[in-house]
Amino acid sequence: MSNHRFPIVFGALLISAAALAGPAKAQSVEDKLQVCTSCHGQAGVPIDPKTIPIIWGQTEAFLTKQLHDYRAGDRDNAIMKAMAQTLSQAELRPAAKYFAAKPWPAGHAPAAAATPPAGIAQCQACHQPKFEGGMPAPRLAGQSYEFLIKQMNSF
Repeated sequence: MSNHRFPIVFGALLISAAALAGPAKAQSVEDKLQVCTSCHGQAGVPIDPKTIPIIWGQTEAFLTKQLHDYRAGDRDNAIMKAMAQTLSQAELRPAAKYFAAKPWPAGHAPAAAATPPAGIAQCQACHQPKFEGGMPAPRLAGQSYEFLIKQMNSF
């Protein structure tokens, strides 16, 4: 099995194990979110930054929207859909707030471009001049180049 597929298989196994465990005592939203660290990292640094985004410190509105879209099937990712479906609709915002309140991981600042690409002002209108995000757009600064290219191509 190739190394880039390991996080996907590992995540699917975690979700399957949780489902097979059967009914348990009611979990808090924070308890439910502990499994997120298996991919998104203990300190907010993803295990594979090329395919998994940093979610610590992202905006609450953005994270809520993403969780909603994964839960509803509007975004296509089997692992994230299964994870988001462990949360009730009422738990989506508290889950997003939990990660939004965490600090952006240290050492994940953007590399300065020598010359900004043409058309960058259009992106900065939502993502902010330093790409640190804000309403309604997510922070892009500090995400891996490979992840950003993959996301742009998926649009």
